Amino acid sequence: MLNVDLFVNGLIVGVLYALMAVGLTLIFGILKVVNFAHGEFYMLGSYAYTLGAAALGISPWLALPLAPVVGGVVGLVTERLLMRPLYSGYSSWGFLKDEYAVVVTFAFSILLVNLVDKVVGPYPVLGPALVDVSRFRAGPIMLSGQKALATVIGVAVIVALAFAVRSTAWGRRIQAVAQNRLGASLAGIDPARVSMTVFGAAGALAALAGALLAPIINASPDVGAFPAVKSYVIVVLGGMGSMTGSILASLVLGVLESFGAVYISYGYHDTFGLVILVLVLLVRPQGFFGEQGRVV
Repeated sequence: MLNVDLFVNGLIVGVLYALMAVGLTLIFGILKVVNFAHGEFYMLGSYAYTLGAAALGISPWLALPLAPVVGGVVGLVTERLLMRPLYSGYSSWGFLKDEYAVVVTFAFSILLVNLVDKVVGPYPVLGPALVDVSRFRAGPIMLSGQKALATVIGVAVIVALAFAVRSTAWGRRIQAVAQNRLGASLAGIDPARVSMTVFGAAGALAALAGALLAPIINASPDVGAFPAVKSYVIVVLGGMGSMTGSILASLVLGVLESFGAVYISYGYHDTFGLVILVLVLLVRPQGFFGEQGRVV
């Protein structure tokens, strides 16, 4: 029964990883750049939920929506002020696009960490639990009440997002811009609006993940570092820009970490993803669902 318990708990962790990684995948699919401030969206969501519930004196359930709202707004502002130059002068950027994205998002990450450190303080803060049940038994499996609830919410959000991307007009616009930005604009789609929407959605997803894990992992200025690293690993494993690949890679990573922590060593828990990444890149450099190359 131990293996079943490890497998189920690994899937639970994988769903929470997917909330972070899917947003990063959408950003890469649209702009073809990596957002190095993605972990700070997670951090802002964790603080928005924790401090919102404490400062306003409201139920954690009422404070939970504050996280995606804050993350979404910061994502929109980030795209409008920092990322818009990448494609407003798209033809003149050439090979400097990647360098600009790395520098500006990394600098924004440092700014947010230090700003929160000075305004809120460096001390960790534990968020209020959404449920009073710490642990419960589901058949032969012991589950954490907070993690189980977070998983249900996470699955619902991911399913809704996947449906929206694949089956709505908004989703078809995202797919069009991801495939060919110029062609989409010629077809009457506003790529700038699509990019802003995707950045806002990515920020909201990461912030929601931070809020759901705030009762388990203390909110602190650098709390988004490890979730961000795992998201980068997942995006590469799944295939750069593949939403399906990111979800699958998240679940695989969660399960492998769960088994590795017990059968190998918990001390190396956070390094398993990097080892898996190296092994996958040696065998399949494009990831699970990535493409080897594409010419438009």
